Amino acid sequence: MRVFLTGASGHIASALIPEMIGAGHTVVGLVRSDQAAAKAESLGAEVHLGDLSDLDGLAAAAAKADGVVHLAFDHQRQSGGDLEGAVGADLAAVQTIGAALAGSGKPFVGTNATGGIALAGFQGVLTEDVSLAGGPRIDAENAVLALAGQDVRASVVRLPPAVHGNGGYGFVSGLIEIARAAGSAGYLGEGGNRWGATALEDASRAYRLALESARAGSRIHAVAEAGIAMRDIAETIGHRLGVPTAAVTAEDAATRFGFLTPFVSMDNPVSSRSTRETLGWAPSRPGLIAALESDPLLTPSPR
Repeated sequence: MRVFLTGASGHIASALIPEMIGAGHTVVGLVRSDQAAAKAESLGAEVHLGDLSDLDGLAAAAAKADGVVHLAFDHQRQSGGDLEGAVGADLAAVQTIGAALAGSGKPFVGTNATGGIALAGFQGVLTEDVSLAGGPRIDAENAVLALAGQDVRASVVRLPPAVHGNGGYGFVSGLIEIARAAGSAGYLGEGGNRWGATALEDASRAYRLALESARAGSRIHAVAEAGIAMRDIAETIGHRLGVPTAAVTAEDAATRFGFLTPFVSMDNPVSSRSTRETLGWAPSRPGLIAALESDPLLTPSPR
């Protein structure tokens, strides 16, 4: 299968490109710069220069492909305070790709974050059958899944806040940098709220399986660990960096955590039972805490 992949120089793509090529697929990756192109090419992908704002380019590349995996999201724009702009660009890209694939029967795998569902007001254990009417990134998820009614084998992979591997940890990477700067690893309140986690290689396998065999209209939870207490994450970071662990008050949260504050406070336990049963997805890599404990780069900063 010739697959058009957006976000081809990102963290998930660093494992997904080898995963797909290893399964016999050809990857054409969307990249924004020559540096990003070199990174994608080093993994074996062909490159398509452009970005999410180039809607004509997205449509043309999607139409030429046998399937599309949409990873790209402007996280830099989000962290800079323009979440609305990042969300709008993502939705426009999804709608453009969807229009190019309509009536083709081809697979289209979108991406959402489990944390976004929690931030939109959902409480309890998130399962694959949970849907919300709208909200940031939820509108894009719903737009992808609606394409099942237009003869597109559309599915969405939901990722947890912590996707770890190849030197990255998802949002936990931000917590590590904050702990280095602050001299302590923090959590809110009692730290009992939970984040799901998945190893990068296991998440990539979920994307490949979705591309190859997910039924139209399905949600895929690439979540290996249903929920790890934030205090446990903070304590592990503190241990590895050689800094104390401390509770942060709600009044001080924004100063300490910045744009991560809403995520640090959310409780986001997730089930992936349906994904494992329907796709045969069986995560096998070490968990988040084990990955943090064994990372040779997580060492105390010089004083």
